[in-house]
Amino acid sequence: MSLLLIALILLVAVVVVSASNRRKLEQQRREVATAELAGVKRLMDEDVTQFGEELQELDIELTGQALDEGTRQDYQRALDDYEAAKESAAAVTAPDHVTHVSEILEDGRYAVACVRARAAGEPLPQRRPPCFFNPQHGPSVRDVPWRPAGGAVRDVPACELDAERVDQGAEPDSRKVMVGAQRVPYWQAGPGYAPYGAGYFASFGLMEMMFMGTMMGMAFGGFDGSYSDGYQDGQDSGDSGDSGDSGDAGGDYSADGGYDGGGFDGGGFDGGGFDF
Repeated sequence: MSLLLIALILLVAVVVVSASNRRKLEQQRREVATAELAGVKRLMDEDVTQFGEELQELDIELTGQALDEGTRQDYQRALDDYEAAKESAAAVTAPDHVTHVSEILEDGRYAVACVRARAAGEPLPQRRPPCFFNPQHGPSVRDVPWRPAGGAVRDVPACELDAERVDQGAEPDSRKVMVGAQRVPYWQAGPGYAPYGAGYFASFGLMEMMFMGTMMGMAFGGFDGSYSDGYQDGQDSGDSGDSGDSGDAGGDYSADGGYDGGGFDGGGFDGGGFDF
């Protein structure tokens, strides 16, 4: 057998093995993408369900109260956001679709906070980012220093209860998800969960700062409105796209906790219960 023939056989073998390895790698990537999509959909569905339960509680709280026009509009806005979140969550077919759902829920939870403030005769709450530790907790009240495992200290927005826990050196009530057989904080669930965080926090300009040094932070290389398609190839950067207007809540979150913009212009509310 000539050297040329041997070289040709070896070359063919290398090509075959390389193609086989590529197919296996691509299959693994598809499996990871499928698993992350299922996980992030489950996470989002739970958030939508929890928001519906919060609205049920609010409905009970307001029973028998006379609501002024501002309270009625904010209440209607919260109800509309709940319906929009349900529809958007049902239409999710890729991880980046989740961004729009969490945007809607952020807006709805702020509307609920406004309703409660108006009903209690208190000033409207400042428009702040959701609680970093668990966005289900609604708008944050202040920033607290926090360090992820192996990362640097940074200030993150927190609800009052989680802020108190951090102040006292206790563990905050973090939003956790299943990754394999373990429950981990959502920010350690991997780049595929980045769209979930983006919907809650990107409009406040906090993504890179908050998630740097976490598993979710692998998806951000200086977040500017896009995130890495880590659930597909771990390398290419993908634009999260225009998720739509989430209630004219535009504005900028500043280091001193301020947020300019926002406000609701929802329609009327005719009182009474609603269906879930």
